[in-house]
Amino acid sequence: MPNNYFQFKQFTVQQEKAALKVSTDSCLFGAYCTNWLLNKVSGPKHILDIGAGTGLLMLMLAQKINALIDGVEIDEPSFQQAKENIEASVWKNRLQLFRSDVRTFSFQHSYDFIISNPPFYEGDLKSASVNKNVAKHDEGLKMDELLLIVNKQLSVEGSFAVLLPYHRSVKFIEDAEAVGFFLNEEINVKQSTTHSFFRSILILGKQKQERVSKEIAIKNSDGDYTNEFTILLSDYYLYL
Repeated sequence: MPNNYFQFKQFTVQQEKAALKVSTDSCLFGAYCTNWLLNKVSGPKHILDIGAGTGLLMLMLAQKINALIDGVEIDEPSFQQAKENIEASVWKNRLQLFRSDVRTFSFQHSYDFIISNPPFYEGDLKSASVNKNVAKHDEGLKMDELLLIVNKQLSVEGSFAVLLPYHRSVKFIEDAEAVGFFLNEEINVKQSTTHSFFRSILILGKQKQERVSKEIAIKNSDGDYTNEFTILLSDYYLYL
């Protein structure tokens, strides 16, 4: 069974109530996006996390990015868990969490950066747990709905990052381009150097830029974290 909490260097993520637990790929996603933002000429002032879950991505971003960060979470137990995690953090004054369906939520402003770890496994075997289905499948927010919401809430110069199963990335890119987004970066992720790709990190925007494609392996053939993964997660993971 997963631990009831995940201890990072500067914060703790309690996860007993949450539909989805902390995963290595979600940590990599948060670390990569944070590093990407730090390398921008001007950092974001307002960030939105759609489907905040445990609050993991909000906390990872808050640790390094001095921005106001909002999160929207539809699942009540996950919302309560994320609220507890945020309240226990030193960045709580910059973090605001809303219990709502993002499709009907009334946003007060646009965002410079939007991040989302949306429902996975469309059409795959589903769980008996309703809240896990909403969190991990397309029982709730559909991919086309997500794109329309992001298109409406993202500033003209803003960027949008999403974590997807690798096999769904091509279709998502096509749908995003149809809405008016441009793919800026595509990072395909392997569990190890000997595995096939299993996740894709996509960074999109409304402005066309030179497209960048990368690969990241979490572990090497010996089962140790790769240098690239270690560099990205060294400020977060306790034992790196």
